[in-house]
Amino acid sequence: MKTALPMTLFAVAAFGALAATAPATGASAAAPLRYVALGDSYAAAPLVPPADLAGGACLRSLAGYPRVAAQALGAHLTDVSCSAATVDHLSSAQHPNAAAQYEALTPATDIVSITIGGNDTGLFSQALACVNVLPEPHGTSCAKENTDGGTDKVKARVDAWAPALGSVLDGIARRSPHARVFVVGYGNYLRDGGCYPRQPFWKQDATYLQGAVDHLNSAMRRVAGQHGAVFVDTRALGIGHDSCADPADRYVEGVVPTRPAAPLHPNAAGARAVGGALAAAVRGTSENP
Repeated sequence: MKTALPMTLFAVAAFGALAATAPATGASAAAPLRYVALGDSYAAAPLVPPADLAGGACLRSLAGYPRVAAQALGAHLTDVSCSAATVDHLSSAQHPNAAAQYEALTPATDIVSITIGGNDTGLFSQALACVNVLPEPHGTSCAKENTDGGTDKVKARVDAWAPALGSVLDGIARRSPHARVFVVGYGNYLRDGGCYPRQPFWKQDATYLQGAVDHLNSAMRRVAGQHGAVFVDTRALGIGHDSCADPADRYVEGVVPTRPAAPLHPNAAGARAVGGALAAAVRGTSENP
């Protein structure tokens, strides 16, 4: 009987030690981040294999930047990005039997990424209008056409659209008030002066076109900062990997793709680079709340 108390104390101490060293399980394990990807074809990566068969007419890839970022973060992804999407398609269905993109958001969402604006501002239709198969003077300069009269028509459209992005970010915040939001910018499509005839844009038009993309990126960065979102720059990481680069080095395909991807869109290598940049931005905000 004299040894009963010491033995009891020993058993309690031993149990406490085992409990302290036992691995965390069940409810104590960290749950994966809940990540929703919104946006247009820059996120959807159309024609980059493998295709997301659930994406239907959105031509979404399972190798787009949202998937790359989700895998790097160990996050649970809901990707509703859709080729040709505009701001209107965030709140209304883009295709029959497809939900509005906003419907993927919930109060439990942890991370939201979005790339939008290229279609709203007509930037990519403008890019195709800048194509000149024949050298000067056998054609028309889109840079000249868009700046006649002293006003840059494309940049003016971007400036007029920018408040719509602010409304989008406010809409995301209402639906997912605890989420960190990342606005992913568009990339580096053409180097200064272009590379005619490798890509069929005259020198001045190539410079003008990339300048228009840069202007959109600047607007996206500014509005993101005004609405508490993080802007992810993808132009810088694409330097040397634009459509003028050797095919094996490109992150963005040219007018005639050399690897599986839509014209003037990221290929698989580009999606990996952008996804890596997004994942790094998410980790950066985690370390610096």
